[in-house]
This record gives sequence, structure tokens and C-alpha cells, in this order.
Amino acid sequence: MKELSKKIRSIPDFPKKGILFRDITPLLQDSTSFGRAVDLLAKNYQDKDIDLVVSVEARGFILGSVLAYKLGVGFIPIRKPGKLPYKVEKATYKLEYGEDSVEIHQDAIKEGDKVLIFDDLLATGGTAKAVCELVERLKGKIVGISFLIELSELKGREKLKEYGVFSLIKY
Repeated sequence: MKELSKKIRSIPDFPKKGILFRDITPLLQDSTSFGRAVDLLAKNYQDKDIDLVVSVEARGFILGSVLAYKLGVGFIPIRKPGKLPYKVEKATYKLEYGEDSVEIHQDAIKEGDKVLIFDDLLATGGTAKAVCELVERLKGKIVGISFLIELSELKGREKLKEYGVFSLIKY
């Protein structure tokens, strides 16, 4: 993981003062690191019975779709409001200042589908918890939640403690 973490660029004060942004672009630019990250994420779930990978825009799509391909399962996008063209389910979650929402197509998950949730980064856990709500509302079964990066000090894992959480790189 140390090699992969060296490929994550830290950008202070982005998108606002006081935030240390973890930029995965250098990791994605390096085909060896990109492939290794996907292989390690997939290895953790290769023996699990998974039907779908559900992933959050935008950076989550990059690795989530490749992870779905590697696992030989379908991929379902979770988007910000107004971005999906069909009937949607919506979940709202709190941010530091205000709230945000995510949406999924109502027919994306069938009852009993076994779902792996993937996002690039676990911070406070609000987005991931909202995604769990959507999956469960559509009667999917959450097999696990996976992240490329976890910001441990923000304790997002605590919001997700009822699910199996795996993160490749921890800060």
C-alpha cells in the first residue's frame, strides 16, 4: 500500500481553506499503480457472491466500473440529483454546512441482489451511508463497502459499522 499511497498527491486548501485534498490523478496516470489498486480491491471480494458494484460519481466511477468488470458483475452509478434520466430514488445526507443528495434509478437493483458499494474516499461517511440507504430501499443486500482511501481521523467508518468496510489506503 505504501507504493500506492506515494501516488496520491496531497493538495492543501482545496476545494476550500483547511481541507487537504487527496488527488488520485497521479495513481490513475500510472498504469501499473492503477492496475495494482484495482487488483487489490478486487482480490478482497473475489470469493464473495456479488451481483453488482454500486459506485458514486465522479471519481468513484473511475475505479468502481473497472472493479465491477474485474469481478465480472454489473455496475450501477449513483449520481447527484437531476443527472439520471429515468425514475429515481433519492437519499439526502448532512454536510458540514447544509445537505446534499444522491440518486439511483428505481430499477437498478432487484430484490435480493448482492451489492458491493465502492467510492474513492471515505471521509465522514455521509455519502456512503446515503448510498446504503438507497441500496436497502431497493431491497438489495450489501455485501461490503470499499474505498481506495480512508481518512481515519474523520471517523466515517463509525457511521458504517454495521457493514463490512474495507479501505486500501489509510491516512
